[in-house]
Amino acid sequence: MAEFQAEVFQNEYLSEGATDVHGVVSITCRGAGTAGSAGTEAAEIVIVDTSGSMDMPPAKIAAARRAARVAVEEIVDGTWFAVLSGHTVAQMVYPPHPGLAKMTDVTRRDAIEAVGRLRSGGATAIGAWITAATELFSQAPAGQRHAILLTDGKIEGEPEGALDAALAAAKGKFQCDCRGIGSDWVVEELRKIATALMGTVDIVARPEDLEADFEEMMRNAMSRGVADVRLRVWAPQGSEVLFVRQVAPQVDDLTARGVRISPLVVEFPTGAWSDESRDYHVAVRVPTAPVGNERLAARVEVVVDDQVLAKGLVKAIWSSDTHLTTRIDPAVAHYTGQAQLADVIQRGLAAKSAGDERTATVLLGEAAKLAHDTGNEQTTRLLAKVVDVVDVEAGTVRLKQQVAKVDEMALDTRSTKTTRIRREP
Repeated sequence: MAEFQAEVFQNEYLSEGATDVHGVVSITCRGAGTAGSAGTEAAEIVIVDTSGSMDMPPAKIAAARRAARVAVEEIVDGTWFAVLSGHTVAQMVYPPHPGLAKMTDVTRRDAIEAVGRLRSGGATAIGAWITAATELFSQAPAGQRHAILLTDGKIEGEPEGALDAALAAAKGKFQCDCRGIGSDWVVEELRKIATALMGTVDIVARPEDLEADFEEMMRNAMSRGVADVRLRVWAPQGSEVLFVRQVAPQVDDLTARGVRISPLVVEFPTGAWSDESRDYHVAVRVPTAPVGNERLAARVEVVVDDQVLAKGLVKAIWSSDTHLTTRIDPAVAHYTGQAQLADVIQRGLAAKSAGDERTATVLLGEAAKLAHDTGNEQTTRLLAKVVDVVDVEAGTVRLKQQVAKVDEMALDTRSTKTTRIRREP
């Protein structure tokens, strides 16, 4: 059985009258195994955009065929699986009938052969693709469900609101990692899917890179041997959980996904886990107490199959010692900066797209400073393709006059990826 450990980083000291308590809970999983190995069967669906634009240039549909093939090759034996062709509708590629197939040497060979026949044509009705995947997953006796979705364009050919309706029905049913190939798709559309379905979104700028990306995504999915991990947060009576936010390896706000299971307890789904570590920022507002009082502000538990496998305690101690109360825990400070970094990048790029260069310059300058201050070298490199940094300490930048669209999209999609705080030995 997988083992979990939880460690809390915080400054528990509050000044007189203060009410807000912050802590970073670092959770590590070991011995997760592989998908379907812990008594819960797994299911995978590969959704490939085969709309007409995938043939312009033909390298995209050819790359999609290769990518789907390597994804199928990585699915472990015994997994339920299917491949969908997405265009104006969602069409079964394999198996040749509605439903999922069990992965064996024979079904793998047949699926790879079927994938080789993918052809492009039609519109981009992503809502219909999500609905089809939800229906297929509902037929599988699997507790762990994951999909890969590839597109090269924006939604067209389906009614407005179709995607929102599809996502409402799909939430909690499966996780979905999204990839956009080229530069004609809409980041916000795929981010909406990834956020709702607890997945990732990224750009694959060149068709020749798609195969390796799909291989890595499916390997990661197959390494997740713990199907459904939840954070159970208890806060005392009179308290309020302000937010629960994953902050590493990427920013993902879980607050809206919380399910109240008792007056004092809320559970937050985190999806399937492999052998990995994730950090969560938990903020709780508690009733104030006299100086010298100590209170448990929150108990954060790691729950699998209703069993508590690890827990961490977030504390509050009221003090009149300003040396204690004014300290900001390094982990809390670091991840607060990382969350702000993602936000200002996305707002800065939105302002730039809207033609508001003044606001874009200010926000992307703030992003450059935050990336520098928090040691996020990857984001610093991505920003350098969009702005010229004049003074990083002051957050002064100039917008570049010529910027490749794929560079802006890469900065946007990867804005939520964070650097972990360096722990002192």
